[in-house]
Amino acid sequence: MCLAIPGKIVDIDKKKEHATVDYGEGTKRKANITLVDVKLGDYVLVHAGFAIQILDKKEALETLDLFREMLSMEEP
Repeated sequence: MCLAIPGKIVDIDKKKEHATVDYGEGTKRKANITLVDVKLGDYVLVHAGFAIQILDKKEALETLDLFREMLSMEEP
């Protein structure tokens, strides 16, 4: 099964090849952005370190909320 996680573009490198993606709650990671034409503030789906799709902000935030809800169910 493959899983892509939504996040917000918060920084883009000078070559416009990589961006810092904020997944919420302080979790930020670098992602390759060569497959999509993004700008600061865009929400993207990231799979295997690559931004593969630009998302609507509402859809991205709803999906992040669902992930948080699922993770909270696992905690004792």
